[in-house]
Amino acid sequence: MEIRKEGKRKFLALVTTLALALATSKVVLAGNGTPINQGSANVLTLAVYGDSPYGTTPTDNVEFYASPTFIDSINSDPKVDLVLHVGDIHSGKQYCTQAYDQAVFDLWKQFKDPLVYTPGDNEWTDCHKSGEGGGVLDAKGNPVDYANGDPIANLDLIRSIFFSNPGVTLGGRKKQVISQAQVFDPAHPSDAKYVENVIWEQSKVLFVTVNIPGGSNNDNDIWYGKSAQSAAQQQEIQERTDADLRWLDAAFAQAKADGVQAVLIATQANMWDLDGKPSSHLTAYNPFVDKIAKKTQEFGKPVLLFNGDSHEYLSDNPLSLSDPLNYLHPGFDVPNFHRIVVHGSTFPLEWLKLTIDPQANNATDQNAFGPFTWERVQPKI
Repeated sequence: MEIRKEGKRKFLALVTTLALALATSKVVLAGNGTPINQGSANVLTLAVYGDSPYGTTPTDNVEFYASPTFIDSINSDPKVDLVLHVGDIHSGKQYCTQAYDQAVFDLWKQFKDPLVYTPGDNEWTDCHKSGEGGGVLDAKGNPVDYANGDPIANLDLIRSIFFSNPGVTLGGRKKQVISQAQVFDPAHPSDAKYVENVIWEQSKVLFVTVNIPGGSNNDNDIWYGKSAQSAAQQQEIQERTDADLRWLDAAFAQAKADGVQAVLIATQANMWDLDGKPSSHLTAYNPFVDKIAKKTQEFGKPVLLFNGDSHEYLSDNPLSLSDPLNYLHPGFDVPNFHRIVVHGSTFPLEWLKLTIDPQANNATDQNAFGPFTWERVQPKI
């Protein structure tokens, strides 16, 4: 009992610290450059995309070179306040290099609005795979990948490039958010590594990003095709999973405390995508699905999940008993949940225009849910 009380005390302290951070005007994003407070009823518009730019070979940069025009289409929409990228900045057929990661970082400087990014599996978890250059040597005998494709080293590289300033967005107008590196339970010091996990509030919605890599059963695919997971891989999975779950706990506790109208979760993994594999390849996502389902039920208001990973647009509720994907993570029927998979990887390039009206309570359909409405945008490129 004492252990449970101590754990609860520390969790409440974490939520209090997060609340104090969110209460400061610095951490609340502005709409079109106009300062608002976290209780604002302003309508907010986001551009959401992911799994881009992609290439079909290590040297295919067609999508990358088309990206400036794609970005211009977002910049030219006067209603867009914020850009959200749900991970995978290159395909599983391209190498994991420092030069490429830096090139994407530089490309994103073209965005006029703040950009929030959560990493995908292709830029770190899957770098060990030979298709992405893991263990592959060039003509001079040097690894083609950064750190020979070591996933942990590549995640550290992503952090050093895209998250060098914890709690500050990318893109044009820099804004502040709350990073897990800034607010974490001292009882779990390793949580400070997860600088990429962020929270902010805007237009009566709490936004939270979580680093959950797709395609690899939460990084359980054995690195470099060996016979068993290394101690380093096991530690990576355990520490990140635990940190992510604590971050989701803190997010929902803060959402309840602040009385927000909805929660929006952004991550890379499609936790309901078999991708030609047996259902056992999704079991390592169970802790996340269970957490999201239970916290959504407790919250009682709309919770919208964005993910990429599987590339084909989808608007559904896999936590509904009537949904054909419900069997993959059974045991829940959560009507106040909805999920959107953003289109990615192929032409025509596409972004999703998400509008949040905190005064609205739309009936759920393919393009609306509570305060959220959305439409697909395919710019001419």
